[in-house]
Amino acid sequence: MLTLQLSDFMVELKDGAIKNVGPSNKTGAAKLFDVEDVEAREFGDRRVKVVCEDDEGNEVQVALDPDDVRKLAADIEALEEDSPVFE
Repeated sequence: MLTLQLSDFMVELKDGAIKNVGPSNKTGAAKLFDVEDVEAREFGDRRVKVVCEDDEGNEVQVALDPDDVRKLAADIEALEEDSPVFE
C-alpha cells in the first residue's frame, strides 16, 4: 500500500501537460507498507539506491550517501539486538 501526503500542492493539467501552479513551497511524504521486495544498488559515483516495492507494483526509491547507509545499517543491527520484532 502506497500513501502520499502532499502539502500546498497544486498543478495545472492542460493538453496532457502538467504545470506547477503557485509558489514552489510544496512538500510531500510517501510511505510504502507491506513491502514484498527490497534491494540496494549503486547509484551514480557516490550514492546507494534503496528500492522497495509492494505486491501491487508500487515502488519507492531512496538515494543515500554511504555514511547514511552505514548509519542505517547500525540502526538495524541495534534493533536486532533489542527489539522483539526480530525474534
